[in-house]
This record gives sequence, C-alpha cells and structure tokens, in this order.
Amino acid sequence: MGEERRRSPSEGNSGEPGSVRFEELPLHPSLHAGAREMGYETATPIQSRAIPEAVLGRDLVATAQTGTGKTAAFLLPILERTLDLPPGRVYALVLTPTRELALQAEEFLKKLGRHTHRRGVAVYGGVGLEPQIHALRAGAEIVVATPGRLLDLMERGHLDWRELKILVLDEADRMLDMGFLPDVRRILRALPRERQTMLFSATMPPAVVELAREFLRAPKMVHVDPTIVAAVGVTHLALPVPSYLKAELLREVLLDETMSSVLVFTRTKHRANRLAQQLSRWGISAGVIHGNRSQSQRVRALEGFRVGSHRVLVATDIAARGIDVEGVSHVVNFDVPHEPEVYIHRVGRTARAQRRGDAFTLVSPEEEADFAQVEKLLGFALPRAKVPGFAYDARPAPVREGGHRGEGRPRGRPRGGGRPHGRGPPPRRPGRREPNRPPGGRRSRPSSQRW
Repeated sequence: MGEERRRSPSEGNSGEPGSVRFEELPLHPSLHAGAREMGYETATPIQSRAIPEAVLGRDLVATAQTGTGKTAAFLLPILERTLDLPPGRVYALVLTPTRELALQAEEFLKKLGRHTHRRGVAVYGGVGLEPQIHALRAGAEIVVATPGRLLDLMERGHLDWRELKILVLDEADRMLDMGFLPDVRRILRALPRERQTMLFSATMPPAVVELAREFLRAPKMVHVDPTIVAAVGVTHLALPVPSYLKAELLREVLLDETMSSVLVFTRTKHRANRLAQQLSRWGISAGVIHGNRSQSQRVRALEGFRVGSHRVLVATDIAARGIDVEGVSHVVNFDVPHEPEVYIHRVGRTARAQRRGDAFTLVSPEEEADFAQVEKLLGFALPRAKVPGFAYDARPAPVREGGHRGEGRPRGRPRGGGRPHGRGPPPRRPGRREPNRPPGGRRSRPSSQRW
C-alpha cells in the first residue's frame, strides 16, 4: 500500500517491460518538469496512447475509467499545443459534469503547467459569479467549466471563443446521464468549427456515439480495458453480511489502524447522511458529500478528508466523480452498485497513480445478483471473508418510533452505546469475542491479511 513507484497498468503486477516512460512522451521540457514534480514516471495506457495523437491536433474518442490518468492525458496536450500562443485569449475549453471534477482539473492544470505561463480558471455553479468573471477578464487561456454555469457566463457576454483551438468533453457519459445534453449541444454550436475536439467517456452509450459523430472529425479511437484498471494495484475483498448489520461491520472493519483514509460509497444521499452521522456518534471522524450538499459543505468535507481531519468520507457516486485525493488507503462499497461499471469507478479512487489500495464490498444476500455482475465484468470471482469475532447472528434492531431501525444495532443494545448518561466505559458488543489487541484498540495488521 505504501508503494511509491508509479507503475503503468500495462506492466501488470510484475512490472514487466514494454510500458512507456513519461519522459519518452512528445512533450516540451517544461511540461516534463511539471509531470516529474508530480511524481509521474511511467505513462498509463490512456496517457501513452492518447497524448502522442492529441499533441498532433487530432480529434480523439477515448474510453477510460476513473483512476487511469486521463486528466493528464488531455491537459498535457492542451498545454503543449498552446505553449507558444500569445497570452490573454481563451484557447481551450474543458467541459465536465461536476464542480469537483472542474476543481480537480484546475488543480492538475496548475501543477502540470507550473513551469509555463498558461493560466486556467474553473467556472461552476453553487458559488458567486464575480470571482469567475474577474478570472476570465484577467486573461485565463484555459477554461474548465460545468455546462450550466458556462452558458450563464456566455449569455452575459463574458466569453470570447474566436481564438478557441481545443475542446475537451470529460466524463461525457456522466454528463449526458445528468441531463446536460441540450446544454452541451448549445455550447458546441457556439464554438468555432475549426478546432480539435477530444471526448473522454467511461462508456459509450448511443447518445455519446451520436454526439461524437456530430461534432468530431475522423477521430482517433483509444480504448483502455476497464478490467485492467480494476485488477492492477487494488486488492479486492467481499464481506458477506446481513443488510441490517452493515454499519456494525463497517465499524468493526475500521478498527484496523491501517485504514487511515477511507472512502465509503452508498447508493443514496439519505443513506450517506445516516451512515456519516452514525460513524460520528461512534467516535469515527466522518465527512459526507452528495448532490444535496452545498458547494461550501462539499469543499469543507473534501478538504477535511484530504488533510486527514476526516478519516472517513461517505459519498454517493455522482458526487464522488470529482474526488481526487492522494493516498486513499481503502474504498468500501457499503452498497453494491446496480451497474457493474460503477464498481470500477469506485475502486479507481484507491491505488491512484499506480499505488496500492484495498477495496472492500459489504454484500447482503439481496445484493448477490448485482455483485455477480461485477465479477462477470471483472472476469474473475472476488475472494470472500468473514471478520473474526463479529456477531453475524445478531438480530435486527427493533423498529423505533417513526418506522426506522437502528443503524445495524443488535437488539437489546441501549441507545448511546449502553452507557447511562454517557458515563463509564463502553460495554462489550453483544456476541463479540475480545481478541488480543495492541494498545489503542485498533489492529495493526494490514487489512488485506486479516481475514
């Protein structure tokens, strides 16, 4: 998990030769310097295949999952192609579906282009217009935007596309899933016809294919097999458990001190809120991020997770598409996703940049069919385990007033952990054996070796 050498998925687990070193890519020395300072040594498959084509100005359609290095795969060609152009005009536009993705791309742009004079600005909704208008007036050459806010600024006359050279559609499938297709078409029709267009998408549904046919010219096709991304660098483990005990099992798993930065995925916003609240009541620092949170709440939660004040970040899938945090030690699928491709996106949040990471999935009997589809997509059966000492036979918590069960609390356990008026030591959990533990109560053995 602490492996620092950046290894390409094309190398496999053994690090076999045949991959492309980053310094071999056709990029300006200033860009190689920025990439080197970010720790890039070996290009990922999407980078080694897309960058040489993109720097030539070719249109591109690339299918690649989250965690494959695709952000650098389009930002570096943008920087390369605009490096010698006069400052103060908009030369490139990156359209992305979420605020988090826009902020992530802007941050990557600053780091990759730190030895150039290119400036970028992220424009997105949920915050005031004035700072973004000011940044545009200051002469940013690269704009990263969500469709709604971009149209708002266009209608107010704050953008001049006459010098635009490059358009990138990032996460195109998610953009269309979120209902942005009409906005995207309006934006694309306002741009110069003579431009380079690059489209990046995890999947290629008919609407994305039609969009590519309409707005791209003889594009180069680049495909990265999603099973490669999910298989390399990530240790997968399934933990079967009744649905009503999932929260309790998560608390038990989090006793492992190697789980230092944990991203937990739920299907719904309500479930994300409840789980984060339950973890906080148990003394586990947890933030939450989903579509109903305000921009300031999402930024605070993400920053808290990034700097370590939140050990756990509970997220829904759409909100998490923009999460890019170094050193996520574990991804936990609290709920099995209905679509197996979503699993790939989730586990791509750990083992980023070819580091190591663990992905745990809590699988209830009702979710076995969905989990079988995940295994079918990956092409192999995931190992299963039970956590020693956990009370799998505990009965469901009684339904409280209002019709809600406790979050996985076995029957007979008082609210508040059984401590009268919050005094006294916490009781042993019903049905648990107490193994020998190191000081501090957490197990120190690596989680991938525990069960």
